[in-house]
This record gives sequence, C-alpha cells and structure tokens, in this order.
Amino acid sequence: MRVLQLGPYPPPHGGVQSNLVAIRTFLRRQGVPCAVINITRHRKPDAEEVYYPQSASGLIQLLLRLDYDVIHLHVGGMLTQRLLGLALVCTLPRRSKSVMTFHSGGYPASNEGKSRGPNSFAGFVLRRFDGLIGVNPQIIEFFHRLGVASDHTRLIYPHSFLSAEQLAPSLPEPLASFFREHNPALISVGLLEPEYDLFLQIEVLGQVRQKFPSAGLVVIGSGSLEQELHDRIRACPYTEHVLLCGDVPHAITMAAISRAHLMLRTTLYDGDAVSVREALHLGIPVIASDNGMRPAGVELIPKSDLQALLHAIEDRIAQPTNSKAQSGSDESNLQAVLDFYRELTGQKP
Repeated sequence: MRVLQLGPYPPPHGGVQSNLVAIRTFLRRQGVPCAVINITRHRKPDAEEVYYPQSASGLIQLLLRLDYDVIHLHVGGMLTQRLLGLALVCTLPRRSKSVMTFHSGGYPASNEGKSRGPNSFAGFVLRRFDGLIGVNPQIIEFFHRLGVASDHTRLIYPHSFLSAEQLAPSLPEPLASFFREHNPALISVGLLEPEYDLFLQIEVLGQVRQKFPSAGLVVIGSGSLEQELHDRIRACPYTEHVLLCGDVPHAITMAAISRAHLMLRTTLYDGDAVSVREALHLGIPVIASDNGMRPAGVELIPKSDLQALLHAIEDRIAQPTNSKAQSGSDESNLQAVLDFYRELTGQKP
C-alpha cells in the first residue's frame, strides 16, 4: 500500500501540520510509503517525497503522476469553494481510495456550517469520499447531517504524543534569555490570525505584571496579524516583556512550552488544538477559551473575557507547580488511521 497525503506541511507548525507529519512518520515506520503534497502558499524545494506544486495545474499533474493506493486530504478552517474544489479533485482518481480528515472543530457550529445540508455542494463532495475522519464528535455529526453514511466515517482524535527527540535539548536566543529573565513565563502557540484573540493576551499581561512584575509572554507562530502585533507590542510600556517569535522549529517550540509556567489558548473560533494536548502531555497547565471540546485538564474561560483570563492566570500562578508530564507512547489514533486505510483497500492488518 502506498499513501499520498495532501495538506499543510511544516513550516509553519500547527495542529493540522503536526497530525499530518505524525501519520507520515508512523506509516513509514510501519513500512508503508507515504508521500506528501503541500497545499499552502509556503514553498520549498521538493525533497524526500514532499512536493510543493506552484499552481493548481501542477498539483493535478502530481496527482496523475504519483503512484498511490490511498489519497488522504487534510482540511482545517472553513470549507471554502476552493477547498471543496480540491476535495472533489481528490475523489476523481478511482484507482485509489479517497480519505479526508476535517480538522476544523468549530465549523459545524458556525453559521455557514449550520446552513450546509445534504443538497449542498459540500454534501455532494463529502459523500464522494470513500472515508471521512472527524477529530471530534461534532464533526462526525456534521458529516451525517450532510448525508454521509455512518460506516464511511471514523472519529479519530489528532495525535499528541511527544517523543524525547521532539524536544530540543536547549533554547536558542532570544528565547533562552527571555525564559531566564521572566518568571512566570506564559506562552501562546498558534497562528497570528484574528480568531486567536492575541491582543487580549498582550493586554492581560500588563495587568498580570501589576501583581507578578517578572511575568512575560512568549508568542510563537506566524500569520496576517504579525505587523499589527509588533506595532501593538512596541506601543506597550512593557514591550520588552512580550516576545513575538514568529515560526520556530517544532522541537524548539516544544522545548519552550516545557519551560513555560502555563499556556494560553484564547480563541474566538477553534477546534481540538494539538498544541493544547502537547502542553498537557508536558505537564504544563493550559487556560483556554471554552469551545465545547477541550480535553480534560484544561481550565476554561469565556471567549474574549479579560477579567476571567486575568483571574485564571493569577490563580494558576499562585498554585504550586506540581504537574508532571505524561509518560508512555499512545499511538492508537495513528494505528486507527492505518487500520482505516487497510479496511478501505481490502488489506488485512
């Protein structure tokens, strides 16, 4: 069996990217060849069966040229017409089985998601897939609402286990100095986009520092708000206590999370964030906006509530840091993906 995955390939690192890479790594360890076609604007030279087509026609040429038994599309965010068009293309090569994972936890509850039904273009496209994977029960219910047969769907949570080699042994500058000079150090990992409510985090730090004057905030990620966030941080009287890092390698990101006192995940729209599960795995407390699907152990606050965020941070800082990282490797979700492939292709485990 040969597998071709389509989706965002790091950098930058995000939840969808991490899950795609985890599946690929697991498959290759099992002796299953797995190539990747990156579908984002980020371009690199093709290497080690990771391809970066320059255009839609280039992507289609790759689909026609490459040899695979399973094509697996990874989609996050909104189901735009562009993404639905790509999804439709993925279902056309009938020599292979088509699978799609929908990672966007908040979409089914959005106005657009609620308006989609069996007769919509989305319903038509999704029903063409041989298999659909949802990362939470709400997505599975959304599939069924669009008329997808239940035996074509699987609930498989994203992979969040961290092996020792996924953490960098040390932090580069300026991260290393920032963590030495700030205690407590808060961290946020995600895209620099409006839905992550990052200005709320910058604002709350000023209030946190009134009670904890050594507090600092590390923000890791990239996105459309990067310049605006830089400008806001420079305008703050505590500008040197907010470190906007941009994208950093995943191993360094994980090492930075492990050094933080707690992680913030303030969002207006969010799914089952892999970074949240990674922080919990490392024993780092997480304060997150309540989206109805956070894993156990996360402290929940209402969306865009500055005072609730402030009180949660102050209470968490005041508590002793006695959390410990989880141990052991649970790859059952990755095995579930492989088992789904084998079921679709008629191969025995």
